[in-house]
Amino acid sequence: MKCFGRLFCMRGNDDQLQSGMFSYVSLEDRIPADHPLRSVRQLTDQVLAEMSKDFDGLYAKVGRPSIPPERLFRALLLQVFYSVRSERLLMEQLDYNLLFRWFVGLEIDEPVWNHAVFSKNRDRLLNQDVAQQFFANVKAKAAGMMSDEHFTVDGTLIEAWASHKSFQRKDSGDKPGSGDGANFHGEKRTNETHESKTDADARLYKKSAGQEAKLSYLGHVLVENRHGLIAAAMTTHADGTAERDAALLMLDELQQQRSKRITVGADKGYDAKDFVSTVRELRVTPHVSQNTSHRRSAIDSRTTRHSGYEVSLSKRWLVEKPFGWLKQIGPLKKVKLRGLAKVDWVFVFSCAAFNLLRIPKLREQFA
Repeated sequence: MKCFGRLFCMRGNDDQLQSGMFSYVSLEDRIPADHPLRSVRQLTDQVLAEMSKDFDGLYAKVGRPSIPPERLFRALLLQVFYSVRSERLLMEQLDYNLLFRWFVGLEIDEPVWNHAVFSKNRDRLLNQDVAQQFFANVKAKAAGMMSDEHFTVDGTLIEAWASHKSFQRKDSGDKPGSGDGANFHGEKRTNETHESKTDADARLYKKSAGQEAKLSYLGHVLVENRHGLIAAAMTTHADGTAERDAALLMLDELQQQRSKRITVGADKGYDAKDFVSTVRELRVTPHVSQNTSHRRSAIDSRTTRHSGYEVSLSKRWLVEKPFGWLKQIGPLKKVKLRGLAKVDWVFVFSCAAFNLLRIPKLREQFA
């Protein structure tokens, strides 16, 4: 009987005298058929199935069974998708969140892992080769949706998990005193004479004048200009030439299996003679914004006279979308891992997560 106001609706009973002992609804049925994570889970399972042989090489043939790497990857993806700031909180969510349990592959009554055990098992996968393989397999699923001719490159600052007080003189050792970082005001500090005692790979750096210098890394992405999917990603030490050097490395790898020329858009920071000449040697046309502030630009009329130059510059905003997502949603506003290898792993993995979310939406548009 339908309720029409107070006269025809009996009050429900809130007395929970005894909880049900059995559930007759499967975990699969509890997740809506149109939930956006369904297509992401399907795509993730395909990628992880292709990496099964790679996972075999990371584990011994005998010993106590570990957490399955497929479940580790799915849990780490959830941590990126939902901005879960720690493994402890991730395990707490897995304990009662049915959506999280379904995505990872846990049964409704299966116990979750201890956060320390999860972190220990995760460290086995903190491998740059594994991250790049996962990224490449995800990118392969976007075949037909990515431009293979026009790209944009840029870098972003990733704040390291290290404080200014840890940035001390290299020759100070463990001696207390003026070099222990307790009071560094008025002291000249450079990356040549100082290093972080908690993260030796971090560098004191600022991207532009007027900004605060921070212990940081630089993350670099190469995006295609059709839909803004990430085509290549890597992390380097933070210094003045790292962005151009990383761009050359990514473009060189991209061109290794290609015979035709491609274009790459970039901001004024890439307008350097050495960079432009090297890019052209790689069979890449540099659509770089001209920097004419008290200098002569390395980009001349050979490039600017073509209509494609203006089109590439108009597409440069696409590279800012993954950067914004990686820092606002993802874990890269201030990375919580130390060392270049681990920071590179989490950066490349998070870039793969960005593509994983975008590819199903693009498939719906193409359908």
